Amino acid sequence: MSLLQDLENRSGNQCEFCAATNQLSVYELKPVSTGGVDGSVLACETCISQIENPETTDANHWRCLNDSMWSEHSPVKIAVWRMLSRLRKEGWPQDLLDMMYLEDDELRLAKESGDHLDESEKIIHRDANGAILQAGDSVVLIKDLKVKGSSMVAKQGTAVRRISLDHENAKYIEGKVGPTQIVIITDYVKKMSEKE
Repeated sequence: MSLLQDLENRSGNQCEFCAATNQLSVYELKPVSTGGVDGSVLACETCISQIENPETTDANHWRCLNDSMWSEHSPVKIAVWRMLSRLRKEGWPQDLLDMMYLEDDELRLAKESGDHLDESEKIIHRDANGAILQAGDSVVLIKDLKVKGSSMVAKQGTAVRRISLDHENAKYIEGKVGPTQIVIITDYVKKMSEKE
């Protein structure tokens, strides 16, 4: 069975946020998702668009979270917590957040997006050209880098896919070069476009 079919079965063929029944697709939780049923949600085009483009968010649309916050499925709860955190200045989302319960590991994953932080608290990672980096992005090294603690040299032009961000230091990202997970300083990378 496909992931889409699994999610349709889990959700009863409706958006796991607002219960819409048309234009449904798989939304994989960012930034660090395990993918699959445990890291994805079935959502409508409206919900996905507003999650991915915060400036288009219509707070009233998300009053549906009053119901979906009680989902028994972790990815749904995590995504709901993130959206409520993003909207908390509206007032009513904070009330729902106060009622919501997440296991420790669910809360840790929910906080990975940084939606619970005020803009002034967020650590923003930028590449050598000033482009904003997000977890899951791919970057390319712009100079040869010696890997601390080994004789390995990561060569200029090496692509590092699905990076993760250091949440305490805006200059550090992590990614795999070959089989080795390394910490990379953002000054030495350039964000790759979707096409590269």
